[in-house]
Amino acid sequence: MPISFLPMTPADTDDLIGFLASNRFPFHVQSAPHTASLRTKIEGGHFWNDDVQGYWVVRDGSRIGMVALEDLLEDSSPLFDLRLDETQRGKGIGVEVLRALCDMVFETMPATLRFEGQTREDNIAMRKTFLRAGFLKEAHYRLGWPTGDGGHLASIAYSILRQDWENGTVTHFEWDDLTI
Repeated sequence: MPISFLPMTPADTDDLIGFLASNRFPFHVQSAPHTASLRTKIEGGHFWNDDVQGYWVVRDGSRIGMVALEDLLEDSSPLFDLRLDETQRGKGIGVEVLRALCDMVFETMPATLRFEGQTREDNIAMRKTFLRAGFLKEAHYRLGWPTGDGGHLASIAYSILRQDWENGTVTHFEWDDLTI
């Protein structure tokens, strides 16, 4: 059964808090969010406002994760934050979720020219998922991702262009296009 996305609303507050508090997200800035801070953030409308929209990721009628689309107001290049339930990780469904997410974004947001996501340099599974789903590495922000232990790792940005999504291609570019 295909992946679908169910928009979140304020009625989802307790379910969202439950999901985020009962799973660990080792490659996010906060790997184990605290319920109190989650409630403040969620009740403040973080996942449903003019600039961000949260969705449940649904497969076979069950919620398997959540995704938040960000930068919806000011940008023709939204970003996403994807979090799968721990029981769903390592099963190879990330590519399916990412492709379905691209379909939703490009089919429902006609002004979107590119779609972007970022991950830590050590999240090899997600980096491979990006590539398998047709995304291209566009940036390598050295020491750009704070870690829970006070350190920093590189943040790696990937994106897919609307034209590449439409044509099933990947438009490459020259990384070292300027020399001194």
